[in-house]
Amino acid sequence: MSKSTTQSEPQLPPKWQLIAWQKKDEQYARIPSEWRLDSLPAPNITNYADIPRQCGLLSKEELEITEQYDATGLADAIRGRKLKCVDVTRAFCKRAAIAQQLTNCLTEIFFNDALKRAEELDAHLASGKQPLGPLHGVPVSLKDTFKVRGYDASIGLASLAFKPAKENSVLVDCLLNAGAVLYCKTNIPQTLMALDSHNNLFGRTINPLNTAVTAGGSSGGEGALLAIRGSILGVGTDVGGSIRIPAMCDGTYGIKPSWERLPYAGQEGGALPGASKIGIPASAGPLAHSMRDIELFFSAVAQQKPWLVDPDTVPLPWTSASNGKRKLRIGVVRRDGVIDPHPPIVRILDEVKTKLQKANVDVVEMDITALFSQCQSLANAMFGVEGGNAMFDLLESANEPLSPWLATRLKRKQPVELPKLQQLHGRREQLRKEFLKVWEDQHGEIDAFICPVAPHPVPPIDRYNGVSYTSSFVLLDYPAGVVPVRTFTKEDMHGEMPKTKPLGSWDKANRELCK
Repeated sequence: MSKSTTQSEPQLPPKWQLIAWQKKDEQYARIPSEWRLDSLPAPNITNYADIPRQCGLLSKEELEITEQYDATGLADAIRGRKLKCVDVTRAFCKRAAIAQQLTNCLTEIFFNDALKRAEELDAHLASGKQPLGPLHGVPVSLKDTFKVRGYDASIGLASLAFKPAKENSVLVDCLLNAGAVLYCKTNIPQTLMALDSHNNLFGRTINPLNTAVTAGGSSGGEGALLAIRGSILGVGTDVGGSIRIPAMCDGTYGIKPSWERLPYAGQEGGALPGASKIGIPASAGPLAHSMRDIELFFSAVAQQKPWLVDPDTVPLPWTSASNGKRKLRIGVVRRDGVIDPHPPIVRILDEVKTKLQKANVDVVEMDITALFSQCQSLANAMFGVEGGNAMFDLLESANEPLSPWLATRLKRKQPVELPKLQQLHGRREQLRKEFLKVWEDQHGEIDAFICPVAPHPVPPIDRYNGVSYTSSFVLLDYPAGVVPVRTFTKEDMHGEMPKTKPLGSWDKANRELCK
């Protein structure tokens, strides 16, 4: 008898998997060994917020730097020679390293470059020169979409890994010119089209405040890093809620300006050049720990005159909001006509309304559902005009599968034909024109309105339901932001949705989430 010598060839891992292993090894190697945690939290620990304070890796001074200041305070302390840039940078690099080990919130790590930059900024001040700008010595983190020379902007795709950027995004140069120290980039969802930050290259980012719920997306790494105070000031992007959703999930401030307010040129989004001009363009904007830091960010960028290098940026300096002697009139929008909010969200709105009234603000109840309800379906149609083909090309070039949440929701489609595209833009322009009428009633002008960020509290991982309360303002090209009110507690989780017929499939899913 003879034995067959034929054996099957060993199955090699797919191309994307090999690249992901290499990328994670590179990432781990960039965390100094003395900054690594001895152990990770026990499975029953869901709140990681106190671990940086308890792990013993941060000195008393580093804890104070990362916990007792906002970005404006740090900038003032550096300018007044109370703190050195290098000490501030080291503290945030260390805390970001801890954050990465706990939440998987980082992508690119460039701590060494940041410390070198901080030393140069200290030497600059020591020579008697004026600070470079308002952000002199302030560490700033960046969403992975921003290009930083010498580092990848892979946006979590294997096919874009190990292809370092040859030039900076325009906003990156603005921040450097304003004196900022850039030290890391942060995680995003695959395709940038999900509301929970998971991709095959870097993995999933988790929420340090409660690991059972989502950190949000697509700027989820930024949100998580700020929540655990591994960053004092971060920069994200937003086309459907990608700054505001993580801000809500992670308890930070976050602002999406109108799309021409800040430079967006030089981003990596997985799309072909010019794609944003046929759909809905995204905006860049800050996530921060205070409202004055939001203003610091906008002022610092505007001082760099980015419109000289990015033709899409409006040549408009930053001026602080001033109401003069006129009493503010703020609207309250409770419903969008697509998804009704859960009872805790309604109660939070009531709390905010009461606080505004006590602050001598004129509060106006606004029912704009007739217009608001038209935004979501139109935004969804305009998001998909290219058909996702450029993104699928990138995925398939490395044999990379879709993330599980996206696998049942995303597929190649034919690009929208010109007559249909023209019709979509026509509907958008008409809706924007109609919306101008909501800013004035019989009593005068309305300065701003508040509404829910989402119709539900922060949901479990991969359960974020609808983005009608955020994407609508991108469709309208309105500036929109998130201001934290307070943390939800178990006491908030009472009350039931009305026993009425759901408004539609999104509302039905939202009611299920309430249960």
